[in-house]
Amino acid sequence: MDKMGMWQYMDERAKELLKISDDIWECPETAFKEKQSADYLCDSLEKEGFTVTRNIAGIETAFVGKYGQGKPVIGYLGEFDALAGLSQKADVFEKKALKEEENGHGCGHNMLGVGSLIAAVGLKHYLEDNNKAGTIVYFGCPGEEGGSGKAFMAKQRVFDELDAALTWHPNDFNAVWTYTSNANYQIYYKFYGVSSHAAASPEHGRSALDAVELMNSGVQYLREHIIQDARIHYAITNTGGFSPNVVQAYAEVLYLIRAPKLNLLDEIYARVNDIARGAALMTGTEVEIDFVKGCSNFIQNNTIEEILFKNMLAVELPKFDEKEMEYAQKIVDTFANKENNLKDIVKRYQNSGNKQYILENIKEPINNFVMPYEVNDYVMPGSTDVGDVTWICPTGQLYSTTWAVNTSAHSWQAVAQGKSSIAHKGTLYAAQVIAGVGVDLINNPKDIERAKLELNHRLDGITYKSPIPDGVIPRAIENK
Repeated sequence: MDKMGMWQYMDERAKELLKISDDIWECPETAFKEKQSADYLCDSLEKEGFTVTRNIAGIETAFVGKYGQGKPVIGYLGEFDALAGLSQKADVFEKKALKEEENGHGCGHNMLGVGSLIAAVGLKHYLEDNNKAGTIVYFGCPGEEGGSGKAFMAKQRVFDELDAALTWHPNDFNAVWTYTSNANYQIYYKFYGVSSHAAASPEHGRSALDAVELMNSGVQYLREHIIQDARIHYAITNTGGFSPNVVQAYAEVLYLIRAPKLNLLDEIYARVNDIARGAALMTGTEVEIDFVKGCSNFIQNNTIEEILFKNMLAVELPKFDEKEMEYAQKIVDTFANKENNLKDIVKRYQNSGNKQYILENIKEPINNFVMPYEVNDYVMPGSTDVGDVTWICPTGQLYSTTWAVNTSAHSWQAVAQGKSSIAHKGTLYAAQVIAGVGVDLINNPKDIERAKLELNHRLDGITYKSPIPDGVIPRAIENK
């Protein structure tokens, strides 16, 4: 059986396996609480003949499914966590929650996890039919949203056996991921003061809320003196109560700090810590610096990217009918800006022919073409815990069209489309592409060696060091 036969097999299995994506959509669970979602995936892997090990790296909802033996070892990364507060009815064209303040799959991880599962199942079938050596490992990676589950798994050396890792992400266009990302740290700054009557004896009080406000003000002044690509975000998670006549004895703020490389991030983190200590000193309070999680910047691998692109061109793109186009247009109509956002992405391209090709193809409410492949040095402002895997083995990632034009992740529109036929077709396409890459790597071990040499060159002698301090354990961030 060649790749075409494998892709046909995946077509035949798609309806059955894509139902798992819908099942996970129906039970949206947030970081490190994805018990039912993990069960759906584990049960399916076991049914397909994979050996499943749960509770990986001390995380209840992390797991590994393994099939085969020998080299190469190909990993597929799956996610399945949802976002808090994004409950939304499916296939409607207005913001309408299923349950107010409940969760929703606003980043498409219901699709992501199942797409990687379908790829693993397809590659297993290929190995069996061709009597090939090789090991397939499906990684159930919880807590990508705000938890950096893969970073905790990487710290425990879960990915060390891999020769290559592959993954994908839902989006509103088809493209190879060709850029790096910011590393990040998430930290609570918890201030402890002294309560007192704010009118009768304010001199006895020491305000923790004042300390939070002074810290935030100090960080505003810091922004001018850090690199442009860095980002500092915060949320005041506890203001110390709702009684203005009581000096607040406790208050806390949650920070997320990003920078293109870990050494730059460490410098900014140290300065933010100094500001927090200064705020405590000014207010006569104490500060606790509580590190929550971290993830590394993404290390590109052009060797894997090129193989991904070849497979994106080789797999037949989904066919969307008139009904699906009308559906997508109704989603597009909910956005204030109707102009295709690929016009902004075009600016990153250097080749004028590639720019023209994109502009000529952005005429429909579904972007159903493959973006040209160009190597670039763009730094994505956001972060991904896939970054930690990229330090350990050559890693490739792609975007697949699962949403209508201009759909942003973390939006109600993304949730609404999560069970649509557009989502299903885009998920299958992504699965077939990364399964095809798996076949190529198994049959061309020299490509794996080239990818490893490239990774070593990019790391330039730096070995992976987890961004997570010893003693920090995975935890969910929730409203208190």
